[in-house]
Amino acid sequence: MVALLDLMQTLTTPHPVDRYLELVRPMLTVRDMRARIVEVDRSVPGTVSLGLRPTRQWTGLRAGQFLQLGVVIDGVRHLRCYSPVNSQHDSRRRLDLTLRVHPHGLVSRYLHEHARPGMIVDLEPASGVFHLPDRRPDRVLLISGGSGITPVLSMLRTLVDEGYAGRVVFLHYARSPELVPHRAELAEIAAAHPNISLETRYPERDGRGFDSAELARVAPWFADAHTYLCGPPPLMDSVREVYAASGLSERLHTEEFTPSTVPVDSADVDGATTFSTSGVTAENTGASLLEQAEGAGLTPEFGCRMGICFSCTSVRRSGCTRNLRTGELESDPDQPIQLCVQAAVGDVDIDI
Repeated sequence: MVALLDLMQTLTTPHPVDRYLELVRPMLTVRDMRARIVEVDRSVPGTVSLGLRPTRQWTGLRAGQFLQLGVVIDGVRHLRCYSPVNSQHDSRRRLDLTLRVHPHGLVSRYLHEHARPGMIVDLEPASGVFHLPDRRPDRVLLISGGSGITPVLSMLRTLVDEGYAGRVVFLHYARSPELVPHRAELAEIAAAHPNISLETRYPERDGRGFDSAELARVAPWFADAHTYLCGPPPLMDSVREVYAASGLSERLHTEEFTPSTVPVDSADVDGATTFSTSGVTAENTGASLLEQAEGAGLTPEFGCRMGICFSCTSVRRSGCTRNLRTGELESDPDQPIQLCVQAAVGDVDIDI
């Protein structure tokens, strides 16, 4: 079979055979993974939930992982990271995504406006280290805010499917009850399982933000538990601060889809950025290398634009770069770097 596929690939070079198959039957692929949208739900304001039927290449996920979904908008393929809400034991061969529509989110706005049953999208395999461990902890605290509910809901559904007998608290923050996706299901799970508690907070209404006292109220056993956290930066910062103060950072597992960056000192913004393979040189603006490349008219591949998916990884041939998330400087030659979270410090040569 492999030899036959290689022969087909040779005959269709320079284009992969899947480029021809998609013209006839998009869901019939040799190597590419795609999915057909089978359900669209826009009932929760500001979100769109999609049911997807993936091609045979889909091999499943671990609860909490993300995948990359690709759509073509105005002739350009765009990839974005989303966490499925499925249990990892879901046997329906179906993926369910709930997307928060961001005002400046190109892909989320496009899907909110245009997604329909029958539409075909591209998929990449599930990945990421934010997932439940193989040996389940005796106690689990799931904390989320806004669209960060998706990976921890996947964890909760997985634990329910496994008949997990340990203690679980699901603590979620939102602006209002109407903006909580899957709210009815969460309530049903909590009502049906005495070991699972649902705690929802609406700080703009009830003034109950996250702090050490709140943590002690909802999960007084938190020091012995493993905590999984995904949400907006203010919530992430508050939880990290409390856990750090308690010396429990190693028990806090986090996922975030909003980049946190270290301010760039203008004194470090000088020199020129050379994209040697393309023969293009641009003045260093202090922006990420991905943004600089795009500003110079190049089109490097990218996905999440926040250092999660590694789609924009390229080789730094020479020069020094700054990691925009940590502030660390890196200057080893011929090293792969993520263009979306690295900025040039002086003259830099990137192999694109």
